[in-house]
Amino acid sequence: MVLRAVIAALMVPVLLFEEWGWAPLAALAAQFGRLPLWARLERKVATLPPWGALIVFLVPIVALFPVKFMALYFFGLGHFNTGFILLIGAKLAGTAVVARLFELTLPALMEIPLFALWYPRWKTWKDRVLSEVRQSVPWRAVRTLKAGMRRWWRALRQRTE
Repeated sequence: MVLRAVIAALMVPVLLFEEWGWAPLAALAAQFGRLPLWARLERKVATLPPWGALIVFLVPIVALFPVKFMALYFFGLGHFNTGFILLIGAKLAGTAVVARLFELTLPALMEIPLFALWYPRWKTWKDRVLSEVRQSVPWRAVRTLKAGMRRWWRALRQRTE
């Protein structure tokens, strides 16, 4: 029970980033689908058999490892800004590509028995953890602060127009 709580606490920042970025970044990546070559590639990915879909889904995750190691290398050289920008860029690009690929491959992935067994459990757990985070006092305080800042910004913009 304690181990689960520790794991959940460690996963919250990752889950929040993925939750925040998943849909908008997938939509951004889907914009490339307007390009003929990209649209053809997406159609091929969407029709892959289950294990092919799994491999295609995992490719960007593996492909970004060298980029992340390069960011660590820059950190080691003392180039923190370069490393940070590289790491954030890799995370954003990786999330966009993986989110889009997940949308395209989910039907095929659900044909893999182990995936079909564990994905609903993962989603239920993730949704429960995020629900608890959203109900927490710090989360609600930040949301209230954010709403106040938005109102202040709108009022400021209206005065200057």
